[in-house]
Amino acid sequence: MAVDTRVGADVHDKGVYLLSLGCDKNRVDGEVMLGRLLAAGYELTDEPAEAEVIVVNTCGFIREAVQESIDVILEMAAYKKSGVCKKLIVVGCMTERYREEMGGELPEVDAVLGVADRDKILDVVQEKSSNACADTNELQFRLLAHASSAQPHIAHVKIADGCDNHCTYCTIPSIRGAYTSRPMEEILAECNALIDVGVRELVLVAQDTTLYGTDLYGAPRLHTLLYEINELCEKSEHAVWVRLLYVYPEHITVEIIEAVAALPAVCKYLDMPIQHSEANVLARMGRSGSPDSLRDLIVRLRARVPDITLRTTLIVGFPGESDVEFEGLFDFVNEMKFDRLGVFPYSQEEGTKAANMPGQLNEETKHARRDRIMELQQQIHRNSQRARVGKPLHIMVDNNDGDMLTEPGAPNRYIGRTQGDAFEVDAVVYFSSHIELQPGQVVWINPTDADEYDLYGEAVHELAK
Repeated sequence: MAVDTRVGADVHDKGVYLLSLGCDKNRVDGEVMLGRLLAAGYELTDEPAEAEVIVVNTCGFIREAVQESIDVILEMAAYKKSGVCKKLIVVGCMTERYREEMGGELPEVDAVLGVADRDKILDVVQEKSSNACADTNELQFRLLAHASSAQPHIAHVKIADGCDNHCTYCTIPSIRGAYTSRPMEEILAECNALIDVGVRELVLVAQDTTLYGTDLYGAPRLHTLLYEINELCEKSEHAVWVRLLYVYPEHITVEIIEAVAALPAVCKYLDMPIQHSEANVLARMGRSGSPDSLRDLIVRLRARVPDITLRTTLIVGFPGESDVEFEGLFDFVNEMKFDRLGVFPYSQEEGTKAANMPGQLNEETKHARRDRIMELQQQIHRNSQRARVGKPLHIMVDNNDGDMLTEPGAPNRYIGRTQGDAFEVDAVVYFSSHIELQPGQVVWINPTDADEYDLYGEAVHELAK
C-alpha cells in the first residue's frame, strides 16, 4: 500500500524527514508539505537517522493501511533513541480518521495534524506561527518539491479532492469530505509549469476523475480538461504522456471516450475500478452496474480505442457475496480479460454501512477467492505479454537497470514502461541500448522475451516527436 517518497529537509543543522504512505493523492499532499518546508529554507536529506524532526504522512483507507501507518510511526519513533530525532509529527488520513485516539494510543507522537491541517506543517515544525510562506502558492510548493524527486520526469496532478459517491465499504468521504474540483486554470498552470521543468508524464488523479468539474461547472468537464492539457503537451519539444487514474465506469461519458481516442498525448490507458461485476453485489456496495452494462462499456471502449489498456480493481468477499456471485465475477474476468487487474479481500471498516451488513465472510474465504482470481489473471497477463514479443513498442525510459552489470563496450541496461503501464503499479520493460538514454525519453524497443509480468528487449532508436 505504501508510496515511499522518503524525503526530508535540513535547516540550521536540524534535519526534517518526510515519508508519505498510501495513494497517489497522498503523495501529492506530501509534496505540498515538503514544498512548504523547502520554501522556508529547509534542505533535503533522505536519512531518518539524521533527522531531528520526522513527519509521517499516513494512510487510513483500510485496516491494513492503518496497521502499516502505525508500524511506520513506531519504526520512526525508534530514531528518538537510536538517532537524533526530537519530534515526531503524524499527519494524513489515518490521523483524520482516528484523531481522538492518536494521543493516548501512540504517546511517541509529538504532534498530530489532520487532512485539513497540512498547511500548518511549517508552524508545527518550527513550534511557532510563521508567515514565511505567505507569498508562496501551492504550485510553487509543488515545483520546489518536484525538483528533489527521485523521478523528476513523472508528476501526479491532483485535479480534485474528496468524494460524493458514498460507497458502503469506503471511508474516504468521512476522511476527505465532499468532492471538490480544482479550477481548470489552476490545473493547467501546474501542468504547464511541470512540463517546463522536464516532466514527461502527467498522471491525473482524484478519488473519481470522471466527475471532475461537476461541482464547479455544473457538469463533468474531464474531457475539456484533457483537450486543454493535450494542447500544452503538443507545444512541448518532447513527447509528454497524460495518464488517467481512478476512472469510475458508471461515470464514463462518450466525451471522455472520444478524448482518450483522439488526443495524441493521452495514454490509451484507463484505470477503471469496477470492484465487482454482479448487480446485487454492486447494489450492496452502493455502486451501479451489472455484467451487461460493464460488458457493453468495455466493448465500446475497445472498439473506439483498439489499443487501449484497461486496468481494474476488484473487491472479493463482500458481505453476502454468494458462491454463485463469486463464480459470476470469476467468469466475467475470464471473459473480459482485463489487461491489468488487482484484487483486494473486503475489509470490514468501522463507520461504514457495509461493516454492519449481514453475511460477513471469514478471512479464509475472502483470501481464497482473491487467490483464485489472481491466478487466473496471471495466466491472462502472461499470455498477453508473450503475444507482444516481436512487435515493436514505444516506451518511456524510467531509469538505469542498476541490477544489471555490463561489460565494457556492452550496451547499457534500462527499465521503462509502455503507455499501458502506470509507474510503480503495472509491468515494466527491461531493455538494452547502445546509446545513452535519460529518464523521460521515449524510445522504440523490440521485445525479445516475456515472463508472466514483464517484457525484455532491445532499443531500436529514439522515437522522434
